[in-house]
Amino acid sequence: MTNEAAGRPATAASRGTGARQVETTTVGIVGAGPAGLLLRHLLHRAGIATITIDNRTRQEIAETQRAGILEQGSVELLTETGAISRIRDNGYEHGGIYLRFDGENHHIDFTGLVNASVWLYPQNEVFVDLAETADRDGADVRYGVSDTEVDGWRGEHPVIRYTDADGVRREIRPDLLVGADGSRSVTRRSIPHEERSDHFIEYPFAWFGFLVDAPPSADELIYSTSEHGFVLISQRTETMQRMYFQCDPGENPDEWDDERIWAEMDRRLEGRDGFTLKKGPIHTKNVLPFRSFVCEPMRHGRLVLAGDAGHTVPPTGAKGLNLALNDVRVLAPAIERWVASGDDAELDVYSDAALQRVWRAQRFSYQMTTMLHTTADATPFERRRTLAELRDIVDSRHGQAALAEAYTGWPHLA
Repeated sequence: MTNEAAGRPATAASRGTGARQVETTTVGIVGAGPAGLLLRHLLHRAGIATITIDNRTRQEIAETQRAGILEQGSVELLTETGAISRIRDNGYEHGGIYLRFDGENHHIDFTGLVNASVWLYPQNEVFVDLAETADRDGADVRYGVSDTEVDGWRGEHPVIRYTDADGVRREIRPDLLVGADGSRSVTRRSIPHEERSDHFIEYPFAWFGFLVDAPPSADELIYSTSEHGFVLISQRTETMQRMYFQCDPGENPDEWDDERIWAEMDRRLEGRDGFTLKKGPIHTKNVLPFRSFVCEPMRHGRLVLAGDAGHTVPPTGAKGLNLALNDVRVLAPAIERWVASGDDAELDVYSDAALQRVWRAQRFSYQMTTMLHTTADATPFERRRTLAELRDIVDSRHGQAALAEAYTGWPHLA
């Protein structure tokens, strides 16, 4: 790879191969979610040509409700590189969270403990902003494609084949292929099982999520646990909130009306402190299954994985989007060095560096998930042990600081 290659136009002149249109570029990105679009942006700043595709339409991605907590480092990455400008004006800075158990709220003060905060800013808004930045840059981003296939990444000429939104079969021949195409990744599935290590846990519960038209019930997120199960009280805006409660993975949202949902939420949140929810009409109900997954390594020849294509975490620790953005933080300069030097060893730096944070996040997400959720077969011993774990955190400044450090993204590692 040379600087000459980096200067290619994002879409080189097409040439026909039968009914297929063939194009070349420096980096082909499969997946136009936040990870793919942020990588595109950072490479554009470095003068590196890209083509990005996604099997979803732009509207589908923009309307998908996902987690909305950004670590301080993620906010700095997005804003200081010019990728997004609206977070500090339209988002909500949170200096802590509440852990609720034994019928009481216990505040964890991130700012006072580790001098860091997080920002409430929905993932679909991150996408909207990044898509608008791509428009501003005149980027080559193609939504609504289908039948995507990847090949050739063991050699020097990876291939992406797909059908575009108009039904035309196309082929991209990048110098490097990036798989940022989510947990059902086509790019990851192109790697034979014997060439990768998949680490996987599926949890025996899920989250029942819903939006409610109501003012916030608290100034910061509440993570609540009781013998009846877990609840998360999150926010979205001054007039719309996002809430979750633990449920069976096979639960049918259509069987839950507003009255039944509020009765279950009240049962799980009742306590001596008199905390009450702000309620309103409920809509957009869904069930989110839980799993932890890591694919190692995240680099295979001329293919690298980023975001959910390489790893997923349960949402309890608010790490999924932040891990994807951190992958890009590590990957973009590795690609820049590779383009400049032509040395494939530069890409090896990426997998090892990204996985260090991935495994920290897996550890933290697992702890938060198992500590706050209640399984149907939990014994009285297990319940008491969990309450003792929570007490160890809230009764100790060191315990609180460890949680604050992990939740805000290990600021000392940035």
